[in-house]
Amino acid sequence: MRDAARSLSVRRYGPNGGAPVVVLHGGPGAPGGARLLAEALADPFRVLEPWQRWSSYVPLTVAQHVADLAFVIEAEIPASRPALVGESWGAMLALAFAAAHPDRVAALALVGCGTFDRSARARLEATLEERTTKELAQALAELAARVPDENERARRAHALSDRLYTYERAVASPQTEFDRKGHLESWNDMLRLQDTVYPAAFARIPCPVLMLHGSYDPHPGDLIRDGLAKHLPQLEYVELDRCGHAPWIERHARDRFLSLLRAWLARNLG
Repeated sequence: MRDAARSLSVRRYGPNGGAPVVVLHGGPGAPGGARLLAEALADPFRVLEPWQRWSSYVPLTVAQHVADLAFVIEAEIPASRPALVGESWGAMLALAFAAAHPDRVAALALVGCGTFDRSARARLEATLEERTTKELAQALAELAARVPDENERARRAHALSDRLYTYERAVASPQTEFDRKGHLESWNDMLRLQDTVYPAAFARIPCPVLMLHGSYDPHPGDLIRDGLAKHLPQLEYVELDRCGHAPWIERHARDRFLSLLRAWLARNLG
């Protein structure tokens, strides 16, 4: 088993004097998946891309991920209040962190944010089912028989399912590691917290919040926005046409997405 502490490493991009931005990858359990987004924001920002903790004998929780992020920020930029740019699960983690540490964050950008209620998850599942062809379903089923390693199986399933999430890819994504055990532990804890804590706890967040969401993203942007806006009245929402779950790799939306995000970060980081 890979040592859990190894995955707390941080990738750094951009000038040391740039305004600080922390990019949080999705999954959960997919370190490296936000590398292209972090690289794209490195001019003019100082960007940190922490790799979230890998699973071990101690079950992963949202609280552990929040504590790890607090450690990284204190170690790397102790005198700064960074913007957090989270993609997918990373957007959910950014919200959880800002609710726990509202004085440590200058701004939140949520890219392809995950779901916080049952109705949004039901819409997501229905959309994925509708888009899944018989051929894809068969290929995914065959993986279970042919690939015994759960992390490798998750990696291949992710690659096979790209069309479910991507409208028209412009660039290839880097190879992403997958931690299936960590994914299940972290996600199950998030679901538990959604019964008692989230999204109501997000009312503690005072900073500006921007939500950028692709119109083709199977995660239902309108439902997720409406649920969050009840607790985040400052939430701004921008939907990107002809765009899937990861706008920075989309042919038709990449330039607009990066232009909007860079300008918004510059305004809110001074």
